[in-house]
Amino acid sequence: MGKVTGFLDYERKNNKDIEPKERIKGFLEFHEYLEVDERREQAARCMNCGVPMCQSAMVLSGMVTGCPLHNLIPEYNDDLWNGQYQPAVHRLLKTSNFPEFTGRVCPALCEKACINGQDGDPVTAHDNELFLIETAFREGYIKPVIPAVRSGKSVAVVGSGPSGLAAADTLNKRGHSVTVYEREENVGGLLMFGIPNMKLDKSVIERRRRLMEDEGIVFKTGINVGVDISAEDLKKEYDAVILCCGAKKARSLEGADTEKIKGIYYAVDFLSDVTRSVLKADKADAQSVKLPSKYGKIKDKHMVVVGGGDTGNDCIGTSIRLGAASVTALEMMPEPPLERTSSNPWPEWPKVKKTDYGHEEAIEVFGKDPRIYETTVKSYITDKRGKLTKIEIVNVGFEKGKLVMKEGTEKIIPCDVLLIAAGFTGCEPYTARAFGTSLTSRGVVQTTEGAYDTGVPGVFAAGDMHRGQSLVVWAVYEGRSAAGQVDEYLMGYRA
Repeated sequence: MGKVTGFLDYERKNNKDIEPKERIKGFLEFHEYLEVDERREQAARCMNCGVPMCQSAMVLSGMVTGCPLHNLIPEYNDDLWNGQYQPAVHRLLKTSNFPEFTGRVCPALCEKACINGQDGDPVTAHDNELFLIETAFREGYIKPVIPAVRSGKSVAVVGSGPSGLAAADTLNKRGHSVTVYEREENVGGLLMFGIPNMKLDKSVIERRRRLMEDEGIVFKTGINVGVDISAEDLKKEYDAVILCCGAKKARSLEGADTEKIKGIYYAVDFLSDVTRSVLKADKADAQSVKLPSKYGKIKDKHMVVVGGGDTGNDCIGTSIRLGAASVTALEMMPEPPLERTSSNPWPEWPKVKKTDYGHEEAIEVFGKDPRIYETTVKSYITDKRGKLTKIEIVNVGFEKGKLVMKEGTEKIIPCDVLLIAAGFTGCEPYTARAFGTSLTSRGVVQTTEGAYDTGVPGVFAAGDMHRGQSLVVWAVYEGRSAAGQVDEYLMGYRA
């Protein structure tokens, strides 16, 4: 590598964050970037390790570590250290369609497998990636790449989340004519409506959309395939169809009747409504955000979030920005250790406690970590109008592999709004059924094992709709891989 002793000479430095009390005033992204010289030093920490597991995507103990896209991390770090930004970006884009998305929201599986992490701190591959792609856009390296020759084949992509966008981008570069159908008013899927603006500013998505349109991709928004347009019409009009509709069928909680009890909402619906409101308001001023009337004002309300994943954390940060009086996060699983245990060695995915931005903000604002572990909701208490006012919580544990409530541990806490962030049970089935595809027991589209064809001629599935709820980086991988199979289906060979 460019500086053989870099990992010894320089300590890890992350991008800095704006202080919690300042950043919660609005919905702007809150990361502050290192100076260029400091970023180059971070790239210099990448070792000439011989076997770069950072780009391997290995399955160890049932969990993946290393980049699913197999990004050329040592290579782009070497270029970055040497100030060769354009070659670094070229290497990055060979494997990744949208580094500006993964550089913001990916949990950095690459860094968990970095050999520097065995005895110290891993390389900042995630922040380096973001620096490179933003430098590329700023310096004009990123320009529309219009295929010189068109294949004469057409593809419809249903859904414009990360998998749909990746499939569309990949197929367009192969010369196929691609049209993307999206039922919402904006493209992006969970990138647009599932991830808050402070993690991924929506202008970043619009910038990519404009580039893809300049390259020849057509976006049709506000069209619900299977409702507004039939599956049969799409199959007649296009040579192939890829279903990338996500896995938005939310998992509920026992007794949480969202129709009868006012104040219980699914987390992604809440985050989507907040994003729509943020886009209409001043993103730098949280007080200007006006939610739909069904929520009332979040200010001074007691919020409870059920679920400990990224979505739950996003709900915490969002609720604080909207002025909540308190935020409590319930997690059924035990509290993880702060450091790796002997049964979870490097380079396995580290099963340790992660304190994310929302948790940090809650600690700053309320003086304590909002998470309560091994706890769930036992019952819901409403007023005479059916409005939620309190919940009864109870400790839980696992006995013989089954979750049980521990009697005698019940406690009542105030709760005006309860957000369910308990994951998803698969795709919304109506689109899949419209195309005649089958669903698995996990609620996702059935395909040939290890592939993306559904058994219906010319119809493929990718992303969360195929894989189940997962990360943005896996969605991009799925879109790219499905595009390769569609290309082979259309042309008789794969590029």
